[in-house]
Amino acid sequence: MRMLSVEAADVYYGRVHALRELSFEVREGEIVCLLGNNGAGKSTTMNMLSGLVRPKSGVVRWGELDLATAKPWDIVSAGLIHVPEGRRIFSTMTVHENLLLGGYTVRDQKLVVERVEQVYALMPRLAERRRQQGGTLSGGEQQMVAIGRAIVGGPKLLLLDEPSMGLAPLVVKQVMETIQAVNAQGTTVLLVEQNARAALKIADRAYVIETGQTTLSGPAADLAADARVIDAYLGG
Repeated sequence: MRMLSVEAADVYYGRVHALRELSFEVREGEIVCLLGNNGAGKSTTMNMLSGLVRPKSGVVRWGELDLATAKPWDIVSAGLIHVPEGRRIFSTMTVHENLLLGGYTVRDQKLVVERVEQVYALMPRLAERRRQQGGTLSGGEQQMVAIGRAIVGGPKLLLLDEPSMGLAPLVVKQVMETIQAVNAQGTTVLLVEQNARAALKIADRAYVIETGQTTLSGPAADLAADARVIDAYLGG
């Protein structure tokens, strides 16, 4: 079942045409990845889905919710939760406090506590670090906190923007395994990644974005074998 639908979306920053009739979809239960070089429009796409930038034209829908006009907090409450590039956790707050903030829009505090414990079960390292300040964690641990904070919000669709950025290969592997585990527990994932090799290994389907347009799409395994993708993103 289609959960997210983007059809011919155009986004401008002033006179800069950032997204050009961008179209793609995400179906329930999938991991879908968006690939592209710097400046291709990947992060703009995520910000559009989160209500942080508005399309000038096109259709952007999350179920019955019109994302082109919805408020960001209503989008979060509807289950579409964004983990931004750069992690952006609160450095002076503990791991536990950062996770609790993920439940800011959740009225049932018992549910928040249960979800925090779910995060600790999924990421035991965070349980060990629960009283440690976020700013003292490694980059990989901070990324786990950012993902965990989103889980506490109860996402139906988890938007992940460059989760592997700046991380060592072994840590990238751990992050990707965590994303797979979150998906296996029932959360649909839209993943933006420059590390195409890692993303295509875990994704069901993928889209390539160039200069704000979708230029290739298909099953992730097919794109991983496509000569154009190999030349441009996988290093031959």
